[in-house]
Amino acid sequence: MESCISICLLSIFLFCHIVPFTHSFNSSFLPRCHDYERSALLQFKESFILEDTTLDGCYPRVESWKLVKGGRGDCCSWEGVECDEETNHVIGLDLTDSCLYGSINPNSTLFHLVHLHSLNLAYNNFNLSQIPSQVGLLSRLTHLNLSFSFLSGQIPHEIFNMSRLISLDLSRSAPGLKLHKPSFKDLVQHLTNLKVLHLSSMIISSKVPELLAKFSSLESLRLNGCGLQGEFPVGIFQLQNLKIVDLSDNPDLKGYLPPFQLKSALKSLILPRTNFVGELPFSIGSLAYLEELHISDCNFTGQIPYSFSNLSNLVYLDLSNNHFSFHSPIISSFSWVGNLTKITTLGLAGLNMKGEIPSWLMNLTQLSTVYLEFNQFTGPIPSTLAKLSRLKYLYLSNNLLSGPIPFQIYNMHELILSSNELQGSIPSNVSQLKNLEVLVLHSNNLVGSVELSTFLQLKKLRTLILSFNRLTLITKTSTNASIPKFEVLGLAFCNLTEFPRFLHNQDQLIFLDLSSNNIQEKIPSWMCSISTNSLDYLNLSHNHLTGFEKDPAILQWAKIRILDLRSNRLHGSFPLPPPSTSSYLISHNKLVGVVSALLCNLSALETLDLSFNNLSGRLPHCLGNFSDSLSSLDLRRNNFNGNIPSTWRTGCKVRMISIGYNQLQGEVPRSLANCSSLELIDFGNNHIIDSFPSWLGNLENLRILILRSNGFHGVIDKPQTKGFSNLRIIDLSHNSFTGKLPSLYFEIWDAMKVTNASHMTYMGDSMKPEQYHRFTYYGQYDYSMIMSNKGLELEYRKIPDILTAIDFSYNKFEGEIPDIIGHLQRLYLLNLSNNLLNGHIPSSLANLKELECLDLSRNMLSGKLPPELSKLTFLSSFNVSYNQLEGPIPRGKQFDTFESNQYEGNRGLCGVPLEKECENFEASPQERSNVVEDDDTGSVFKFKWMIVLIGYGTGFIFGVVVGHKITKKKHDWFVKSFGRKQQHRSQRVKRRRSRS
Repeated sequence: MESCISICLLSIFLFCHIVPFTHSFNSSFLPRCHDYERSALLQFKESFILEDTTLDGCYPRVESWKLVKGGRGDCCSWEGVECDEETNHVIGLDLTDSCLYGSINPNSTLFHLVHLHSLNLAYNNFNLSQIPSQVGLLSRLTHLNLSFSFLSGQIPHEIFNMSRLISLDLSRSAPGLKLHKPSFKDLVQHLTNLKVLHLSSMIISSKVPELLAKFSSLESLRLNGCGLQGEFPVGIFQLQNLKIVDLSDNPDLKGYLPPFQLKSALKSLILPRTNFVGELPFSIGSLAYLEELHISDCNFTGQIPYSFSNLSNLVYLDLSNNHFSFHSPIISSFSWVGNLTKITTLGLAGLNMKGEIPSWLMNLTQLSTVYLEFNQFTGPIPSTLAKLSRLKYLYLSNNLLSGPIPFQIYNMHELILSSNELQGSIPSNVSQLKNLEVLVLHSNNLVGSVELSTFLQLKKLRTLILSFNRLTLITKTSTNASIPKFEVLGLAFCNLTEFPRFLHNQDQLIFLDLSSNNIQEKIPSWMCSISTNSLDYLNLSHNHLTGFEKDPAILQWAKIRILDLRSNRLHGSFPLPPPSTSSYLISHNKLVGVVSALLCNLSALETLDLSFNNLSGRLPHCLGNFSDSLSSLDLRRNNFNGNIPSTWRTGCKVRMISIGYNQLQGEVPRSLANCSSLELIDFGNNHIIDSFPSWLGNLENLRILILRSNGFHGVIDKPQTKGFSNLRIIDLSHNSFTGKLPSLYFEIWDAMKVTNASHMTYMGDSMKPEQYHRFTYYGQYDYSMIMSNKGLELEYRKIPDILTAIDFSYNKFEGEIPDIIGHLQRLYLLNLSNNLLNGHIPSSLANLKELECLDLSRNMLSGKLPPELSKLTFLSSFNVSYNQLEGPIPRGKQFDTFESNQYEGNRGLCGVPLEKECENFEASPQERSNVVEDDDTGSVFKFKWMIVLIGYGTGFIFGVVVGHKITKKKHDWFVKSFGRKQQHRSQRVKRRRSRS
């Protein structure tokens, strides 16, 4: 009996222990994954194409998602999949950079995974698809990351169902997700638990909601490049848990930095290219955890607090391009930087720093990157920089540095030394910089011959720019040599006489500049085949190229945007650029024939310059259709005929249209009124027959209007509402206008009354595209014009925006010269010659203090020359010949330099320089005092004045033309020189006024 009981108890014991064990044993070999979730994952996988991993370095995690025999599989063990330990539901999916290509569709099985807590699909390519509204089914999500995933469109309202979200990253999903309806404010109101909010590059275009300042748990906020507007809520900076703030690239976002709290957790403060203003708070030095402070390109002012020296954990510091004030000398104001020994990146560009490169840089032994460009550093580049063993990126461009280049910094990856005054030759030991990827040396004073093979030994070199020095580049290389694949190559002004043969195998070029050399041959066929799928910019201008070895029907660079073939000897028919071209410059050549209608295929055309050729025929009517993109059109000096294209649409973006010196007919197209951005119109020297287009006065941006030498006729009507209020130059000469001078226009030409001459700039368009490769230099497309001045026809290849002129000569204007013209006090040129004007010369012309050229010849003017005209200090060209003037010629200052032929044909005039003496006339004391008589300084004064008269062509107007031709290499010097000239002019005026 006892044995039976024992057996029974043993059976019960075994049953209670073995059965659970058996169940556990079996379950360990069963798939944990729920069938419907496994199926959903596999269908999600099959909805995408896997991209080539060799192209972008991605890793295809979903390749491990496979079923085992029997059609089952444990999806919880698949890469990127996380399951709950208890329920076995899929709660996490991480497919970051998993090579996925395709769209996320509304019926995607992804939305069957309703137990997901975390979803990361960043760095894939979803083919610009939208985020489906079904995303709201994933209401348990706490972490969602769709960054860098090529999504587009509006964020769906259903995302607000994810009220548990603590981390949301939708950043940089090119070309940009939108957050309009719902708005940014809506998102913040619904997702109140967020700790991480990253929306960089999303199209928001609104204010930052004030409510965000109450997110006490917020740790990271990245909103760079979102088009943010208004005032940034200052309370956000004072959130205790906030560690990262990135608001960069929001130029319309205003704000200031408040006092920071002592216990702030802030680690990264990133504000470049915003409109933050004011002084930096002293309390910024109390941010004990701060590692990154990037506030470049803002509008901060005041002094930099010395408390910055307390930021001992700083790794990244960039204060570039602000408006700080400093104690003198400026260099000592930054000595505290030498105490921040953890810094790896230092940016102090554009702060007007002077003196030699500071020695405290040597204390920063962890430095890898230094930005010191756009300052006024002088002296040599210290060779001691070689002691900074971690230094890889050195940017010193646009300073005044001199001396040789120290190529002993052997660990260098990027060396940018352009636009300085560096001298000497390029030493051969540059070939020892084995890690060098970027070398930019353009616009210095480097001399001598340099072997291209020196650079070709640098196998990692991708960018090489040697342009605009005095180098002679020897390009002969061994055909067997291994040559690096360049992306950016600038060899302008390097004394090249042929196309370098090493270019033959370059298939990755993005930017190539061979301009301003002496290449004298046809463009070889192989040259037209290099980098056909990558080249963005090609400049072959200012050589002696005669044509193409084999005329291409259409040039084959499939992605090119800027093609510059100006100032060569190209002959033959018009070469068509590729459809991708945005700027096509082929002026100053010898092209003949008609412009093909295939030009109309250039849908992205922004700048077209065909001027100074021998092209003929009618203009393609599609030119007006380009008005959605076209900005600059220059067709001067050809033989085009027919009517001007008239299809300029509403929203037209054209800023400059110059079609002078052709044989165009008809009237001025009324559709040009749609081009509200127009700044320059030049229709001169054609066969246009029309009345004065007063309706153009509504174009508020119009600065230059040239209608010279056409068949314009009639009275100039009263101005319409605007009346050319911004006009600076108007040339109506050689037409048939009648009636009185348009005095009502003179009253409202405000731009001729006040001009800012403190800083000279030139009219033109930047050719830099919105997206461009680093270290490239696209420059500006300068507007140009032709004007008659002092009997000469001059081409102004650069137009200073302060130049003002009125030329109404060779018409049939009658009546008196109105006194109101004396209000145009910033006028440089006034030509009213060869009309039917009568009456006296108004003394108000003496108010035109900047006037250099005054021509009133061949009219019927009478009376005396106003003696007040002798006060015109800069008057260098003056002509009143063939009128009916009488009395004495004014004496002193500029009037002592004029010749007799400028007064001939006026029988009543007398005095120097005419032979006829004035009876009973003696110079007044005031007139005598205007003559400079200083024995000690007279010779110096005369010498300096001779430079003005001869070297600058008797003044500013002619000087602009001459000055441009002698400064082909560095127009920056030209700006500075003429800027100084303007300043010296004002100083001379003050000195002379004090003498008188």
